[in-house]
Amino acid sequence: MKEYLTLSEASELIGKSKETLRRWDREGKLSAVREPMSNYRVYNREQVETLFADFVNHDADDTVNNYVEPHNEYTVLELFAGAGGLAVGLEKAGLKCVALNEIDKWACQTLRKNRPSWKVLEGDIKEFDFIEYYNKIDVVTGGFPCQAFSYAGKKLGLADARGTLFYEFARVVKEVNPPICIGENVRGLLSHDNGKTLKGMISILDEIGYNVAPVQVLKAINYRVPQKRERLILVGIRKDINLKFEYPKPHKKIYTLKDALKNGELFDSNVPKSPGAKYPLSKKAVLDLVPPKGYWRDLPLKIQKEFMGGSFHLSGGKTGIARRIGWDEPCLTLTCSPAQKQTERCHPDETRPFTVREYARIQTFPDDWKFEGSMAQQYKQIGNAVPVNLGTEVGYSIVKFLNQYYNLLKPR
Repeated sequence: MKEYLTLSEASELIGKSKETLRRWDREGKLSAVREPMSNYRVYNREQVETLFADFVNHDADDTVNNYVEPHNEYTVLELFAGAGGLAVGLEKAGLKCVALNEIDKWACQTLRKNRPSWKVLEGDIKEFDFIEYYNKIDVVTGGFPCQAFSYAGKKLGLADARGTLFYEFARVVKEVNPPICIGENVRGLLSHDNGKTLKGMISILDEIGYNVAPVQVLKAINYRVPQKRERLILVGIRKDINLKFEYPKPHKKIYTLKDALKNGELFDSNVPKSPGAKYPLSKKAVLDLVPPKGYWRDLPLKIQKEFMGGSFHLSGGKTGIARRIGWDEPCLTLTCSPAQKQTERCHPDETRPFTVREYARIQTFPDDWKFEGSMAQQYKQIGNAVPVNLGTEVGYSIVKFLNQYYNLLKPR
């Protein structure tokens, strides 16, 4: 195990931003030294792990329990459903999926294969109207893609967002009029177009009659997912409802790759065997030299320069390149293509990408959830999904909110 950590590695290990680490360095809480070879500022691993044990303690006693029993049968309309990560998570929380819209034909086949009872609306969301669900759905959810808007007026309205997929999300929410709507996106939405895109989305939800709860980015590792993935959650509450939405409390225990792939707390068996992608021989020869939890900086200097090319001289840790995951750490965020250049997620013991079922385990899909299409299509579906366990934890928060809402409606 490496004695020193780069800024990126230390940031990743304890789940804090690089700016926070720099501030702690200035305040004397954490002292960096210069690495003789590269002159990079590096941190002593032992010091980081000792000082910030709370952030790296994989074995903490977990006293957090977000589970809430639904008081009624609550219904979901899901947009941009993908292969069902969020839908399965919400189902596990006790919510009932009434209909799902998705444009990708292979993802639709996956949804139908696993849940023949679900109403899958295949095709472009622009071609559907949802008037039939007016006042009949409790929550509209959707992982709409992040697109820039045109700013026609000073206050961005629904008309200015036309042609974007957020416009369609907002249109459906307006048509259906649920008590609550949940949008999810990548963390990058916070800074997209200098924050104007998110501000515009909040303005549009306001226009159609929804107050937006404080936006949060949830780290999947805090919600029983053995993967360092982050999702931004956008919660709209209908303006006639005077209730706060409470995000799920983060769990203390952090699950690792071993928890994902071996019999244990998350799964009651080892990961099933399945097909998987392979590295080209040239890449395999390089990754053979990388130890578990290592990356390109663990290679001999000559091979570093050959493998990295022009990137070798750029600043920054680039810790995801030629990365072999360790058994005792969470996986880095999965991509849609496991063998693509510069986002390697190599198996700890074997020099290969994770298989389809290993991918699914890391995203906390149940083993009986089958994916349709070619192997490339299956990886794409899994890589794009919301981790199931994260969906479940958000689902508990939705159930808690709806319980409170319907309780208020009861005659006193």
